[in-house]
Amino acid sequence: MTISIEDTRAAASVDRTIRLITTGTTAGETCAPELAKGPWEFDQGPVGYGPGSSMGDVIPTGSPRQGALPESYRTASADELHARIRAAKATLGDRAVVLGHFYQRDEVIEHADFVGDSFQLANAALTRPDAEAIVFCGVHFMAETADLLSTPEQAVILPNLAAGCSMADMADESSVEECWEQLEQVYGDLTATDAAGRVPVIPVTYMNSSAALKGFVGRHGGIVCTSSNAKTVLEWAFERGQRVLFFPDQHLGRNTAKAMGVPLEQMPMWNPRKALGGSTAAELDDARVILWHGFCSVHKRFTVDQIAQARIDHPGVQVIVHPECPMPVVDAADAAGSTDFIVKAIAAAPAGSTFAIGTEINLVQRLAAEYPQHTIFCLDPVVCPCSTMYRIHPGYLAWVLEELVAGRIVNRITVADEVAEPARLALERMLAAKPPVATTATAA
Repeated sequence: MTISIEDTRAAASVDRTIRLITTGTTAGETCAPELAKGPWEFDQGPVGYGPGSSMGDVIPTGSPRQGALPESYRTASADELHARIRAAKATLGDRAVVLGHFYQRDEVIEHADFVGDSFQLANAALTRPDAEAIVFCGVHFMAETADLLSTPEQAVILPNLAAGCSMADMADESSVEECWEQLEQVYGDLTATDAAGRVPVIPVTYMNSSAALKGFVGRHGGIVCTSSNAKTVLEWAFERGQRVLFFPDQHLGRNTAKAMGVPLEQMPMWNPRKALGGSTAAELDDARVILWHGFCSVHKRFTVDQIAQARIDHPGVQVIVHPECPMPVVDAADAAGSTDFIVKAIAAAPAGSTFAIGTEINLVQRLAAEYPQHTIFCLDPVVCPCSTMYRIHPGYLAWVLEELVAGRIVNRITVADEVAEPARLALERMLAAKPPVATTATAA
């Protein structure tokens, strides 16, 4: 039986699933019925990440806010918005490129010129040097990275300024600077080398962090990592430092270092609200990896009990989770890897395979629709998308594109030169570290 594109898109749509659940049309549960509303409902309300997985996280003071979306976009039907987006893209042609992160709602992904993870998409933009505008359908730190890697003439646009990242916000520049000063009290001169030529500590920041933190690690001899190359980056750091300060995601750092043979007792947690991060000087002296007290609220939802239930319900199921999941979940899974790893594993599997996936629901549901020859489901039975990715909606995409058609640039993301220079250095170090397998974004 041939499945139409329309049927595939309907099956992939988390937005449709949430609406069916909230109206009682289909069985199921969502973590926040408010997800059925348009994101603009939350732009003018109390400052927060919005409904979804991060709704309980504390948002920093001064976080970007989105202004009112014009009424014509708020009241337009889905079909009208899609028609307006297609028309604007046709008018703009090569002047604009639309990037869509794996975790975006499918109604946005269908208009993306490239689909991938944050770093794949930033690199994909480099293949369009003549584009005047890069419309990044993702979250704030991703748009910053695109601005770092694009040309000064190109404008990077984030359709909804409220699309931040709670994990990235868990490590701010002032807290990391304070941590660095306290580590200097413990280790002494942080630029001094031992007999092997290693400094006391190398800072490593996950791609999911602000440009300011990428700049921090660039200034202090550090490096950026992604979930695809974290092992390679840690090896690079251990060659140059006696230990690593890893932020903001504790789980990626712990899971990666543990797989490399670093004992858990040599991975103390740094809580920025406590003196010495909550550890003793002796514990820090013995540390190999100092983990920041940060996490992804999407991946924290996955549990060992969910894996056990999946194995009961689906004998022979393959469980694949993202390395941002807690360590017990990664240990209980059959495999752990980046979003790109998950996509490729499913694409390469023989027909009839069954997968339980521990990552953001938009990607999981899209994969299930695109590979009907498999059984693919999310480990978490509660539909709970990334709060901030979900702030991007076709209404915002239509708005920014039509503004470009009119010769206006809205929601431009720029990184100040004094931050951009060291941040690019940290990214260049990551590129030079050469991960085992290079990955590229998929053209949509």
